[in-house]
Amino acid sequence: MSESIVVGTDGSDSATRAVAEAARLAKALEAELHVVSAFKPLRGARVGGAAEGTAEEWQPLPHSKVESALGEAAALVRIQQVPVTTHAVERDPADALLDVAGEVSANLIVVGSKGMHGARRLTLGNVPNQVSHRARCNVLVVATEEPGADEAAATAS
Repeated sequence: MSESIVVGTDGSDSATRAVAEAARLAKALEAELHVVSAFKPLRGARVGGAAEGTAEEWQPLPHSKVESALGEAAALVRIQQVPVTTHAVERDPADALLDVAGEVSANLIVVGSKGMHGARRLTLGNVPNQVSHRARCNVLVVATEEPGADEAAATAS
């Protein structure tokens, strides 16, 4: 098996949709799927000056949630009978995806579109934007947000 695909997850519904699409592609291409989840040990650090909810979009998960997110994603992939390897990486999410993609010589990185629409696309933590600009392989951005989700979020604020 020479093809490999990398996808990230934080356990969210949006990430689960990206993992499902990556699994579908891996099955079609007879590729191995590498599921990545980023974490940093939490030591009471806070992101100052960030809009409410923004930090959650790009901050790595605490280690305790990573194993759960990876386990659920791997189970979803195995149902599709796709070879899967999980990676818990102590980095920010974009760097974690790029590092694993380099390590496994990935042909493709799959990312969800979360944060690419509306005002959120301008935040520093926009993982799809960072990955698409820095990747050394192809990148697929999967539409993972519900249509109109950004407008609804902006209206609720």
